[in-house]
Amino acid sequence: MSLFNEKLKNISLKEILILIIILFIIQFIFNSLNTVHINSVWIYICIIFYFIFRLKDNFSSLKQDFADVFSKEALKTIIIIVILNIFLSYGFLYLSSVVLSIFPDIINLISFQISSLYINNSLIAVGSIIASVFISPICEELVFRGVLLNRMKLIIPTVFSILFSSLLFASLHSYGSIVAAFIFGICMAILYLKTDNILVPIFAHFLNNLFAESIVILDTANVLFTNGLVIGIMSLLALLSFVLIMVFIFVELNNIK
Repeated sequence: MSLFNEKLKNISLKEILILIIILFIIQFIFNSLNTVHINSVWIYICIIFYFIFRLKDNFSSLKQDFADVFSKEALKTIIIIVILNIFLSYGFLYLSSVVLSIFPDIINLISFQISSLYINNSLIAVGSIIASVFISPICEELVFRGVLLNRMKLIIPTVFSILFSSLLFASLHSYGSIVAAFIFGICMAILYLKTDNILVPIFAHFLNNLFAESIVILDTANVLFTNGLVIGIMSLLALLSFVLIMVFIFVELNNIK
């Protein structure tokens, strides 16, 4: 374990929660005054800078961590999980669309969820991609895996820490993506615990969001949601992905102490 990852584990959940609360209060005040609009992405950026400040003396130890991300075994696992998650995500999007068409009022039951960077329409297109592909993975992995997961497993069993941190992570996502995000969060937690290297889930999260954004950009005709044959194939792949990911999760959770 590098010095960076060791120091990351020493950051308390209390100080991160205080920081987040302060940032949300500042956002609320400025947005209420209708003078300067502070977007959620700026909260993410401020959180990242806080981690940089807290860990500034330990960045030199990241060289080996970075190299470990691209080891054959780690890279293979990352790519497999990301690809399976992409198919799984579309499967749940299809399923949520069906559920919403049958029960249109269900969206009101989850209106409490926090707005996500993934659906933030106030950013221009390029800014939105940067936020989703780069800013979001770094901030969310540092907070949910680097701090929350590490602190929670000191007081409750590790498996419950994984589930709890993944549930909070999923709450940041929009309707249709919550279940997939929950499963993805569990996978990221497993990757982090297996490698003791926060750069591994950050890179996996980066690839996941990059692929997702690329698909949205390339699918200009919205074929993935309008072509019956494509929807059928993607649904079958989603089902297969779900089975494979569940097997991976259960096997790994049974190996976690």
